[in-house]
Amino acid sequence: MDHTALPHLNAALNATSFLLLLAGFYFISRRNVGAHRACMLGALGVSIAFLVSYLIYHFGYRGMTRFTGQGAVRYVYLSILLTHTVLAVVIVPLVALTLGRALRGDFGRHRRIARWTFPIWLYVSATGVVVYVMLYHLYR
Repeated sequence: MDHTALPHLNAALNATSFLLLLAGFYFISRRNVGAHRACMLGALGVSIAFLVSYLIYHFGYRGMTRFTGQGAVRYVYLSILLTHTVLAVVIVPLVALTLGRALRGDFGRHRRIARWTFPIWLYVSATGVVVYVMLYHLYR
């Protein structure tokens, strides 16, 4: 694969994770545990694929990409990027903890931590797409 396609792949993976997370939430709210499990494991797999692709692109080919927007939009971008980056680090152990509790059948504690994990993971997936759009489409 041409490495210049990786940012587009990364955005697609983030968007897919976002949709799978929403679907997983929908299914568990309808008590469809099997579909919930499939969506959440799918979101995990897609997020892992994203991380691998992101690391290959930024540390193997490109380095960091500079945002070219000026003025107030630069501060908006940097605020989104900062919260996205910090929460992307935070979400890794939260997902591991949430998944571990589900796999052990500790569903009471799974639900309690998932109330934090879900919105953070959703935010990280969504803002990943926003950062991509701002970097590669709006302010190129």
